[in-house]
Amino acid sequence: MNVENGLRAPKKRMTVRPLQWAACLAFAASHAAWAQQASGTPVSEPAGEEALPAVKVTAAQDTAQHLKEDVSSGALGTRSQLDTPFSTTVVTSEDLQDRQPSKLGDVFATDASVSDNGNAYNAWATYLTVRGMQLDWQSGFKIDGMPFNSYGITMPYEQLEKVELLKGLTGFMYGFGAPGGVVNYVTKKPPVSTTPVRSVDIGYFTDGVWTEHADLGGRVGPAGMFGYRLNATHEEGKTYNDGNVRRDSVSVALDARITRDLTATFGALYQERHSSGITGAISTAQYPGTVLPHTMSGGTGDLSGPDQHLNTNVQLYTAGFQYNLGPDWTLNANYSYSKSSRDRNESTYYLQNSAGDYTDSRFAGKEGHQLSLWQVSAQGSVKTGPFQHQLVIGAAYQRQTNDYGANSFFGDIGSGNLYQPNTNTFYSVPNYYTYRDSDITQKALFANDTIQLTQRWSVLGGVRYTNYEQHGYSTTGATTSTYSQNGVVTPTVALMFKLAPTTTLYTSYVESLEAGTVVGDTYANRGELLKPLRSKQYEVGIKSEHEHWSATAALFRIERGSAYANSANVYTQDGESIFQGVELGGDVRLGASWNVGGDLMWINTRYEKGAANNGNRVAGAPQFVVAGHATYSVPYVPGLRIGADAKFTGNTGIRPAGNLDAPGYMLVNLGASYATRIGGYDVTFRAAIDNLLNRRYWEYQYADYVTPGDPRTLSLNARIDF
Repeated sequence: MNVENGLRAPKKRMTVRPLQWAACLAFAASHAAWAQQASGTPVSEPAGEEALPAVKVTAAQDTAQHLKEDVSSGALGTRSQLDTPFSTTVVTSEDLQDRQPSKLGDVFATDASVSDNGNAYNAWATYLTVRGMQLDWQSGFKIDGMPFNSYGITMPYEQLEKVELLKGLTGFMYGFGAPGGVVNYVTKKPPVSTTPVRSVDIGYFTDGVWTEHADLGGRVGPAGMFGYRLNATHEEGKTYNDGNVRRDSVSVALDARITRDLTATFGALYQERHSSGITGAISTAQYPGTVLPHTMSGGTGDLSGPDQHLNTNVQLYTAGFQYNLGPDWTLNANYSYSKSSRDRNESTYYLQNSAGDYTDSRFAGKEGHQLSLWQVSAQGSVKTGPFQHQLVIGAAYQRQTNDYGANSFFGDIGSGNLYQPNTNTFYSVPNYYTYRDSDITQKALFANDTIQLTQRWSVLGGVRYTNYEQHGYSTTGATTSTYSQNGVVTPTVALMFKLAPTTTLYTSYVESLEAGTVVGDTYANRGELLKPLRSKQYEVGIKSEHEHWSATAALFRIERGSAYANSANVYTQDGESIFQGVELGGDVRLGASWNVGGDLMWINTRYEKGAANNGNRVAGAPQFVVAGHATYSVPYVPGLRIGADAKFTGNTGIRPAGNLDAPGYMLVNLGASYATRIGGYDVTFRAAIDNLLNRRYWEYQYADYVTPGDPRTLSLNARIDF
């Protein structure tokens, strides 16, 4: 059955934008200089410059775990990973450049606690499972600590300074949120010194996607009073699944050192992204088998078509002041507003048998979200008797609104087979519109105190007090459901012991509440507003950072209220999900050339205290994951570094009923970078091959959903700093 509304749009003629010209010219200039050097022709230096010395490469005084890096923890304040009594991961800008990620799972490729559930070219690009729990796209993602809705949003990773992951419960730190953790994207900021930042790079990604990116920053005015950082990216081309992508992103960060004690900041991020020919989702909700059909390549175009698309827009605006009240106290006031929207036309393929036959159910419509946050906090230290106190106190007001399609299309449009081209079509109509479906308001007070008991012992206590209100609305604007609760308390406590200045042993406890779910369209009780769920986490861990090696370990137990679809396809809250396991990680530099490391997670999960599924493994939680990486700095070619990483993910339950698994799989990735000087400028060439062995595998995507894993892909990048 073919359904078609409207006419197929004519193909757009590709135009070359100024940013593309700048990147191409810079790349061409560096390539010409490289050719001159290779042929023996002298390369002219800029006027007044002498011949440059040979490139000298020195080992960084940091391991791949970056335990000395600061990590933002909301109401807990900012402190190093080493001094944070929770499990964390930091991926730096250099890591991002080397990995050249196309989705969030690529960012955490070497973290065993993180499993990728995403596809780079559909609405699932940010889906992650952390410690067996999927991150919440409504509250599990931040930009510079500020909230935004991540559904369908692929971030401009080249414009980020780092990506932080706080694993587990975050109720005290950020308010209501799912217990998987929080990802915080940290954008690039103005340089601290007057040395300017200027770079341009051009990249290529399988099967024909080109990117151009510029990064400009500096300080101007008396004594560098005003700072700026501007990043702009254009991406366009044919994707590996026979689709097309076009993206334009720009971010700006400004600061003004108004006085010695007062600094003002402003930030903005804007991105428009269009993907066509996206891969639809595969549902096992109607599948009678207990073994999945044989695997297929994620590079196939059989699960997509020119009518399927995902168009997204994300905007974030922030403003803030920081005032030094004295030598020991700082006052911060911040405001942020984020807005994200998506126009989605995407199939869900309901598997019918092991031969791969399916019914094709199409969703087409528009959706959007807005979040605003006001927050004021003070951070400082005081001494009472023999004890030193590090205090953070503050207040926050957050409001989230969700808009969904009033006239969205959702229904069957035909049938097909996974291993044959999908011939069903449904073209979106131009007059889709949205209505206010729900809103959530949080008003919170928070405080924490880290008390230094002795030189080695310290204790942390924190509490967040929240008034919470959630409403659901009909297409006419009438209130259909309301849930409110005042005085919600989410505490955290931790005890820390310094075995040495470089080693922290800790134990911590934290509670969290996650916002009630608005049941999705695929369930019998679609649109129903469920109540918030409470979770608890217990953790014991150790972190140690040294000049040539680092190591981490954590034991954890998480108790979370369960939610799943029952036999009547009603999405319900019932019983508890238990997650308990161990994480181990380490990294070591061997001599001047080698850096090797590994990461492991073993986790035991089960449903209990419910009407069904008791004793079954929790859907989406792999029992065992192990990852390893190695890099080699070639001593005979200064500036050349070669790396490889591998990750094995054990079998993963797909259904809460426990009768269907996605088999385990291992992925191997290779990469290389070469940093040199050409024509008086720093130039870096990078290459990466993901899924080197072109492994075909099923990837858990969401409860009852799977997706074919990404195929082998190649990415190249050349960057010049000037």
